[in-house]
Amino acid sequence: MRPAKKTPQHAVDISEDSGVRNLHFGSDWIQSAMRIARPWALELAYTREMMAGLLMRPTGQWPRSALLIGLGAGSLAKFIYRYLPDCRITVVEINPQVEYIARQYFKLPDDPRRLDVVIGCGADYMLGGDRRFDMMLIDGYDPDAKAGVLDTDPFYQACRARLSDKGLCSINLLGRNRGFAGSVERIRSAFDGRVAVFPSCDSGNTIAFATGGEPVDVSLDEMRARAIQLKKDTRLDLLPTISRLQLGHPLPEGRLSI
Repeated sequence: MRPAKKTPQHAVDISEDSGVRNLHFGSDWIQSAMRIARPWALELAYTREMMAGLLMRPTGQWPRSALLIGLGAGSLAKFIYRYLPDCRITVVEINPQVEYIARQYFKLPDDPRRLDVVIGCGADYMLGGDRRFDMMLIDGYDPDAKAGVLDTDPFYQACRARLSDKGLCSINLLGRNRGFAGSVERIRSAFDGRVAVFPSCDSGNTIAFATGGEPVDVSLDEMRARAIQLKKDTRLDLLPTISRLQLGHPLPEGRLSI
């Protein structure tokens, strides 16, 4: 039996500036943020990018289930809770203090019927169960910006195994990290090359999307139409993401296929 993972001992701090409340893990690096006047919005660019999977599958009945590895201030969980009411959310967070702060200071909803927070190691959760999910959002880093066991071959293989037939995995990578290329290669290997790595956003975060089931095959025109509707419904604007994707990647016949 492997030893139990210890709760991280680093400090969890909160700061506020110009109407934005920030979460830090023992450093000046902003891990999560919430605009106090708009608690449901995705304040940080990389969190907006992680939701670009909504442009790759037809909306309506998808997604019905979402798994988030890493809670932070709950930005992604709150967005899904607010705007995807038919989606049940499971969040795995290793540090119970983070859950407490997300609820007390960042307005994380208390609704266990739709939003279940599991305190534990994300890798152990992935490797220790068989429940499958339509959407996975992987965003787990320590104060030194290291993903640890969440950036290994077994973890990514488990992610693929736990995706539903229409499942899509979104992984936050630090594009300026010297280990970035190795991370991408591990993801490609686990998903048999069925990966799209989006161009880095201004923060340096790079989001990789991967699937192992039903192919993603969507035109840029379809993505734009979905982005326009998403902006109308949620105020989330992913049109700039599509423009950067088009400039940064050759897309044969104007289609994204993975």
